[in-house]
Amino acid sequence: MNLTNYSKIILNRILFLCEKRGITINKLAEMSGVRQSTIHNMVSGTSMNPKIRTLHKIAIAFSMTLAEFLDYPELNDYSFDDENED
Repeated sequence: MNLTNYSKIILNRILFLCEKRGITINKLAEMSGVRQSTIHNMVSGTSMNPKIRTLHKIAIAFSMTLAEFLDYPELNDYSFDDENED
């Protein structure tokens, strides 16, 4: 796995929670106070390393703590061992 896959895990979490709650990406931007362009860049893969502050705002929009937002099997099972990061 690489950073791209790691980013996809985070993105899939966001998309899953949006679908589960019946909200669009644009509505999430409005609810979280994160600029629409930032969220769209995450969805398109242009931005693959969101800041903790961004993830925190998104978590709050989902009525979750950051810890709750990040606590799910795909992320918990992720290993950085195979990454080639400078």
